Amino acid sequence: MNLSLIFHTDPAHGWLEVNRANLEALNIAHKISRYSYQKTDRVFLEEDSDAAHYLRAAGKKGWTITTTEKHTNHDSFIRNLQRFEIGF
Repeated sequence: MNLSLIFHTDPAHGWLEVNRANLEALNIAHKISRYSYQKTDRVFLEEDSDAAHYLRAAGKKGWTITTTEKHTNHDSFIRNLQRFEIGF
């Protein structure tokens, strides 16, 4: 699988935007911390740990990931989203 993902950043942090279904396909939803966020079928994985879990698992499955950075000089909209929950 080839995926093109957005890596959102603001002056203090970053998040990798992924599809919730892919967390299930990679069997890592249980590893995602409360420091990640969600909106409908999109999950914004915090850069320090959760995004690394995702990228490692995707690599083991043979998925090819490319990222595009989307930066804001203000607080990201992601900070106002709901915290990640399994079964949302």
